[in-house]
Formats: sequence, C-alpha cells, structure tokens
Amino acid sequence: MRAVLLTRHGGPEALTYREDVADPRPGPDEVRVRVHAAALNNTDIWTREGAYGAADDAGASTGWRRQGFRFPRIQGADVAGEIDAVGEGVPEARVGERVLLDPMLYEGDERAMVDTDYLGSERDGGFAELVTVPAANAHVVVGNSLSSVELASLPTAGTTAMRMLNRVALAARETVLVTGASGGVGSAAVQIAKDRGARVVAVAAAAKHDTVRALGADEVLDRGDDPSGLEVDVVADVVGGPAFGSLLAAMAPLGRYVTAGAIAGPLVETDLRTLYLRQLTLVGSTLGTHDDFAAVVDLASRGALRPVVAGCYPLAELGRAQADFVAKDFVGKLVVQP
Repeated sequence: MRAVLLTRHGGPEALTYREDVADPRPGPDEVRVRVHAAALNNTDIWTREGAYGAADDAGASTGWRRQGFRFPRIQGADVAGEIDAVGEGVPEARVGERVLLDPMLYEGDERAMVDTDYLGSERDGGFAELVTVPAANAHVVVGNSLSSVELASLPTAGTTAMRMLNRVALAARETVLVTGASGGVGSAAVQIAKDRGARVVAVAAAAKHDTVRALGADEVLDRGDDPSGLEVDVVADVVGGPAFGSLLAAMAPLGRYVTAGAIAGPLVETDLRTLYLRQLTLVGSTLGTHDDFAAVVDLASRGALRPVVAGCYPLAELGRAQADFVAKDFVGKLVVQP
C-alpha cells in the first residue's frame, strides 16, 4: 500500500512517502479500514519533532506519552473510511460499513485513558491507504450528510475540546475565553460552548475574526490584546506561553482554567498569589474519552458542531501539509486523502 512513514524525530524531511508498504492485516477483534480521509493535529507535529519532553527533562525528545517512540511509524489519528476486512471474532457483515475512528485505544474508565495508546503514535495510523483498529473503535456513520473529509476533522479536535469543557463543567450563562479559536480544537470549543448556552469570548488573529464570529463567538479578541480586564468563568487554553499570566488575571473569583496545549510554549510563569487569593482552579486535559467522542459525533449529527476544513492534500504531500499546519495561516483543519 501507499503510506507516509515517520522515520525519526525532526522536520517534515523526517517523513518518507512509499508505495511498497505491506498491507496491514486485522487481528482478532479488529477491522481494517480503507482510508478516505485523515486529518492533521498538533500531536502529529509535536510527536514528529519529539517535542513533548519528559517529567525530568523538558528538552527530551519523546512522543506524546513522554516515553520512547518506535520508528518507523505511520502517523494520523483522525480517520474516516470504509471497513474492507475483519479479523477473527468480528462479523463479516461489518465489511462495507462507513466508519469514523475513535483514536483513543484504551479499555476501562477515564483513568485508563490517561496513559492509553493513541492511533498514529503507539500504533500505525491513517496517513496510508489502509489502517487496522479494534472493532469497537470503528463507529458506523449512518445517514450523516458530512463528507469523509469533514468527518475526519472531528475526532481529536472535537473530543479534546469536549473533554476540556467537561473537565471544568462549563454551564449555560457562563462566560468562557477560548484561545487559539481559529484552530481545530479552538473552533470546536467555540461551537460546543455555544451549544451549552455559554457566552464565548474568542482569541484569534485579526484576519480570522469574521470566520470565528460565524462559528458563534460573541466577542473576538486579537492575539495581541490583553484579556486581563475581563472577568470570565472559564478559560479554555491551547496556547500557553507568555500570555498565561494575563489569562489567569482575566478570570473571575473561583474561575476555572483548563489547558490542552502549549502552542506558544510549554514553560510559563504566573503570580501564585493570583491563583490562591482568587481561589482559581487549574486543570490539565488531554484528548478525550470514548464518551467524549460519542458526544462529538452526536453534536455533528444534529448540526450543532460544524467541521471547518481549510484544505485538502494528496497523501504524497503530507510533508507540505504539516509545514502549512505549523504556519497556522488557516481556520479549522487540514486533511490528506489517500
């Protein structure tokens, strides 16, 4: 089959396009999916770069689990396609099903999810013609008007945003500040928050304000604006970096801050007195549970969550797609089509 292999940590040159990769075979209780579309995520970039660090070494080269990473690896967590083969224990009737893949490969409760394998990281993913996954992770898509490209834009970004807002229990009539609102996670968070009846203040580059407003944001700030004059109930942050202190300063007493990313830098400073005197809550959140995934699919099915696709690339141009992804000159998601 055709696939793109990540051969080492590094830049886009660490990706190798090949047309002679062996077709994967589904094992017991697994299905094989012919990939129609696979979306890019920050996790792909950070894993390729080895940029997750380690608990005792911020500069260590590791994958998202902050452990050793096995090469070569086919990346790509977010996959929409069609089942074309099944393993032992899976009904043959599943062949031909149109499916969307849940990339979180765990069994049990959400505690098991924290240290789980992730499709395209600990297991080969969807930047290929074929991918295998546990049968339970292949969710049937029936009567959905979304294209495969749109569907593939949902899993990681949507479930990450869903889990962030669930972790801080965002409720109706609360105000949430969403950073990185033009990206995949941010644009999903804006829409999920609006579906809950919250007021949304979004942060995005000036050229992207109109698009973010169209997603439902009540107010849009430029990335250079100082939000510390606000009093918001929740901050949903994927940016981090130098703005961290001002984000905490923008929170009302008893406010909740949740982070699932650090695009602008993982090492931050703040005044701890702000934290304890205002009785703020800081929450970490990563990816999403199986229930979060199901909730995202439900929102998309009833039109409350609209995937935003910024561009499509052929599989052989994954390197260019990742370079464009890093440049962030778009709103929504970038997708490759084998």
